[in-house]
Amino acid sequence: MTTEYTKFKPYTRQSIKDSPQWSLLSIEQKDWIDVVSRVMPFRVNQYILDELIDWNNIPNDPIYRLTFPHQDMLKHDEYAELYDFIKNKDEDNANRLVQKIRMRMNPHPAGQMTHNVPSVNGKPLNGIQHKYRETVLFFPKAGQSCHAYCTFCFRWPQFVGMEELKFDAHDASELYEYLKIHKDVTDVLITGGDPMVMNSRALEAYIDTLLSPELEHIHNIRIGTKSVSYWPQRYVSDKDSDDLMRLFEKVVKAGKNLSIMGHYNHPREIKTDIAQKAVRRITSTGATLRIQAPVIKHINENPNDWAELWTTGVRLGAVPYYMFVERDTGPSHYFEMPLCKAYEIFQQAYKQISGLARTVRGPSMSAHPGKVVIDGITEIAGEKVFALQFLQARNANNVRKPFYAKFDENATWFDQLVPAFGQKKFFFEEDTSTSTSTSTSTSTFTTNERKIINLFNEVEVQS
Repeated sequence: MTTEYTKFKPYTRQSIKDSPQWSLLSIEQKDWIDVVSRVMPFRVNQYILDELIDWNNIPNDPIYRLTFPHQDMLKHDEYAELYDFIKNKDEDNANRLVQKIRMRMNPHPAGQMTHNVPSVNGKPLNGIQHKYRETVLFFPKAGQSCHAYCTFCFRWPQFVGMEELKFDAHDASELYEYLKIHKDVTDVLITGGDPMVMNSRALEAYIDTLLSPELEHIHNIRIGTKSVSYWPQRYVSDKDSDDLMRLFEKVVKAGKNLSIMGHYNHPREIKTDIAQKAVRRITSTGATLRIQAPVIKHINENPNDWAELWTTGVRLGAVPYYMFVERDTGPSHYFEMPLCKAYEIFQQAYKQISGLARTVRGPSMSAHPGKVVIDGITEIAGEKVFALQFLQARNANNVRKPFYAKFDENATWFDQLVPAFGQKKFFFEEDTSTSTSTSTSTSTFTTNERKIINLFNEVEVQS
């Protein structure tokens, strides 16, 4: 039976040496942690170390790969150079190289900062993103960490001190004012980081804003979280877990749909006793728990794992939601896989599950123009193609319109695809609208956009 830890105990690069499992690592593996975690965030906790990682199978264990750095997450020459700087205590050159590597890693993909940040009266709203007409993302400042950091995470700039590239809102006042204006927004996704690192009182202060009578058009409140797998104690045995359950009930009683967007990367994360108890406690409040994750090399390439995850989730009362494609950011070269393989994994898993689990969609790419799903690989008029469509789009008129890309066995992301049948452009590339119909942002650069441009220019000069 899983231990119900009474106190959350995290480990970072500086403190992992104090963990009981440190002695199980080789000298080489310890070096990987020291070097790679200078570039990418590293945080793990005792529950993961004790309950989720198979220490007889490191470094190949999927949960170990999910949470611990590996040398190959950096390019070979980058790792070697950074290793030398660190060993020689050359901090200035080490810091410059770290900054250069980070900017090379596409820190904010798919227009997150350049196209998704709305503004009111010419003022960009920090801590808010609005890409799709119905849905606004909110990043509370108090939720800008996680119970542990995923090595593949596309939000890694939030955690490594790149202040110019962070999304965080001190309070919900600007969100409230923005939502009052945009009556066609029905969904707010509270994200981070992980909002569940906040105590229940802090989280309630944000959520209460969304329950205001002036925001009756907000029907759905979503909370994106990895805590369901990395720290399920948040819902069971933390000192304010009962308060959290009461907050969930409060939202449901207010007539809102509360959806906990649970990130599960591997079935092992939902199989411990306390993880399953957390699922049942969440759903008992009237909230919905949805399961989503990207398909990632080294971690969840086995279709049987996905089938087991979705089937277990349904049995416990959760709803399979998305299989994503790993985004083109961070150490994506280490985790990415060809789109054709991602589709094969999805198809092989999908055929194993019952209709109740077939609520899941994928593989889906959260690309600049929208969420593009691979519906199939087929042959039309003698040409092998990817059959694609938008599940969400910046221009809502493009949703559910099928289109086709030439089959490419090596393509790993949407921008590597080209139109099929000799066409010069995809149909949506003719559309000059690149923002949601509700956004008030202008074509001029915002302050945040200029910061990104300046950072890239600085890195070019230094290199």
